[in-house]
Amino acid sequence: MAKKSGRIIVTLECTEAKAAKVPVSRYTTTKNKQKTPGRMEKMKYNPNMRKHTLHRETK
Repeated sequence: MAKKSGRIIVTLECTEAKAAKVPVSRYTTTKNKQKTPGRMEKMKYNPNMRKHTLHRETK
């Protein structure tokens, strides 16, 4: 029988794009919900703004 891994798929969305009136960029990744119960934040590349920006986990 397979183990339940506890990993879930989350969507990361750019935080600076809405204020700059450009389309938001989104990335998908996985995280271990038991080890990181809070919202995930990562610096990712936003091709619409042509720079690295902070991306936060959405609902």
